[in-house]
Amino acid sequence: MSPTESKVLVAIQGVHKKFLHEGRSVHILRGIDLSIDRGEMLSVVGPSGAGKSTLLHILGTLDLPTAGRIHYEGQDVTRYSPSKLAAFRNYSLGFVFQAHHLLPEFTALENVMMPGMIRGAERGKLEKAAKELLGEVGLGHRLTHRPGELSGGEQARVALARALVMEPILVLADEPTGNLDSKTSDAIHELFFELNRRRGTTFLIVTHNNELADSMPRKVSMRDGQIESDVRRDVHSGPFRGVDLDRTSSPPPPLDPADPPG
Repeated sequence: MSPTESKVLVAIQGVHKKFLHEGRSVHILRGIDLSIDRGEMLSVVGPSGAGKSTLLHILGTLDLPTAGRIHYEGQDVTRYSPSKLAAFRNYSLGFVFQAHHLLPEFTALENVMMPGMIRGAERGKLEKAAKELLGEVGLGHRLTHRPGELSGGEQARVALARALVMEPILVLADEPTGNLDSKTSDAIHELFFELNRRRGTTFLIVTHNNELADSMPRKVSMRDGQIESDVRRDVHSGPFRGVDLDRTSSPPPPLDPADPPG
């Protein structure tokens, strides 16, 4: 990182999200401010309905906030055109969901290659990268197997490799091990840490798994559409310690909740 390059990868400022439901306005996110540094790993926890998945979708630009701003590497992506936003999401972000969403008619290798194939990436380089990733996640011997021939844990590993194949700046995972047994979940969780150490990948993981959340270097707790606490753990000394949200620069001026994104 150059001396002038910010360590902040993504910063969201004053984010609100409202939905219309049966003629009523439902306020899901209520003024979220959050920043994530390059190479950081954090969990997002909270009761059902707290807004965790909505926050993940907004961070992933799968949805836009009703008000507020999302900056990636200093660029306000809420001002992007739909086509530019789709291109940014496809090239810069990786997603891992509980259901995995693997294509059943394709092999593990083809599923991992799929994001690059859609973008027209050079096949030889793409296949090499996909094979290397499947080797890293312990599936180098399962390249030609289809999802129906893989266990749940193996499918989760394929989905993780697919999320990483285009070298995204951020991987967003929503309950990635929610339907796996505890032993398999633990193995996948350790894989997240290994990939973070080896590749420097930035991870945000929404989870109800308290053991995973408490093992992460940073734990963000949500309730009623707001951040209730944001704590970091000193990996050398063990316990979590409370910290303020990012203070590397002057805080942005407050935004009017009624102000729509540009």
